[in-house]
Order: sequence, then C-alpha cells, then structure tokens
Amino acid sequence: MKIIIGCERSGVIRRTLRNKNHDAWSCDLLPADDNSKFHIQDDVLDHLDENWDMAIFHPPCTFLCVTGNKWFYHPEDKHLPIEERRSHPKFPNRKQDRADAFEFFMALVNAPIKKICIENPVGVISSYWRKPDQIIQPFQFGHEEPKKTCLWLKHLPLLKPTKIVEPKYMISKSGKKLAEWYYKPSQSPERTKLRETTFQGIADAMAEQWGTTREDILV
Repeated sequence: MKIIIGCERSGVIRRTLRNKNHDAWSCDLLPADDNSKFHIQDDVLDHLDENWDMAIFHPPCTFLCVTGNKWFYHPEDKHLPIEERRSHPKFPNRKQDRADAFEFFMALVNAPIKKICIENPVGVISSYWRKPDQIIQPFQFGHEEPKKTCLWLKHLPLLKPTKIVEPKYMISKSGKKLAEWYYKPSQSPERTKLRETTFQGIADAMAEQWGTTREDILV
C-alpha cells in the first residue's frame, strides 16, 4: 500500500511499514529524526490528495488535550462562571488556538483517503466531534509505560492487544500515581520528542493488523 504517516518525524511507523514492503512516507513540518529520504518536510494538508491507500495521522495535541484546559482562563477567575472568566494572561489566544487545532483535525478526518487512523490523547475531540473508536495503552503492546491514546478509525478494524504487561507508575509527593516515563526527567530537552514518539509495539501491531495488500483494499 501507499501510506502516509502525517505529523510524524520519528520514523517509527514509517520504518515498520516499509519493512513490510509498503510504500510508506512520513510527513511533518520538521525534518525526519533519522534523515530518511522517505520523509516529506511540509504541511501534510498539502499532500492529502496524492492517491494514498491509508493514512495514520498524529495531529498536534497541545490545544486539544484536556490537560491544557487550565491555561484557558485567568487563574484569579476560578470562582466565576466560565462565560465571565478572562483569558489566561500568558495565553490570551488559547481559544482561537484550539479552534484552529480542531479545524486541522477535521481536515485530516475528511481527507480523500480510504483508510484512516487519527490518534490523540484524551481531549476535546470527544465533545467537539465524537468519541474515539478505541483507547489503547502501550502496556497492551509489550511496553510497561502507560499512555492513554485515543484512535479514530475509518475503514480499519480495532487494534488487538499483542502483549499485555504490567504498567509502571511512580508516586508523586502529593500521593498521585503518575506514569514514570512521562515525568522523569521532567526538564529533559528530549521530553517532548519522547512524548510524541510512537511505541514500537503499537507500530508493529498497526503494520501486522492493518497492513493488507493493495488488492484487498480495492475490493
């Protein structure tokens, strides 16, 4: 199949699919981490209409995830109804940023591609559009790291867990259970890249379970 992995530069899914003899390409505004020639450094929206058989999209979640809600309103206005709260002084354009992010998400949803998977953390898509088709965790695919990930699917089956292991957590000073890999080290310059990278076990499952032949998708 001819496959595009949008908003992705690590190359994990691309390499895994190419190892299965698919014509897979990653696409991102940033260059590929592995300097692959099979990476398109550009806006993915400009490459949706290029006869792809399948797409796996990872739209930016900064303005869509629920953890960002605390940056919408002024911290001094917590006692007020939402409609009366001021914008956060550090992020005055947060509402427009979220609207733009949702518009981008829906452009991917409506891409002229037969098979589509869009992944994102738990966020506002469930209320702005619809709930995800499934929620997966890395520890269902051989990794001990917990990371709840929503999948919205078009003409693709639900991903089946391949190897369930015990997730690993840490306990914060306040007693809250946190994903250890996600918070240590908290100031690492590689933290953002680590959060964005697809776990190999999930990429393997996508390649094995969704990697049908070109003839199959034309039926």
